[in-house]
Amino acid sequence: MAMFKASASYVRISPRKARQVAGLIRGKGVEEASGLLDLCNRSAARVMNKVLMSAAANALNEEGSGKLDLEDLFVSGVWVDGGPMLKRFRARARGRVVRIRKRTSHFHVELGVREK
Repeated sequence: MAMFKASASYVRISPRKARQVAGLIRGKGVEEASGLLDLCNRSAARVMNKVLMSAAANALNEEGSGKLDLEDLFVSGVWVDGGPMLKRFRARARGRVVRIRKRTSHFHVELGVREK
């Protein structure tokens, strides 16, 4: 079975929040997943939709013209890894400092072809 992949790295969204969006599209068809992400009111949904469409474009271009349709593709794997953190500091009471971790994510989408 052919697998088609796309990813986005160093996205300035917390991995925990992005994984909630990834759970919405796992196992769905590409068109259904894209529709869900369009309706989802999360900032991670926009980035996930771009990665999904990039993986679909990779599939259509690699297989050549006319051999594969968008309806044949489904999301066989989607995962979000944590990236490096930007460390910032904020002044607090009594001369103390608190570390603020601005988290980044790596989005990965893998598409498979449905058997007919």
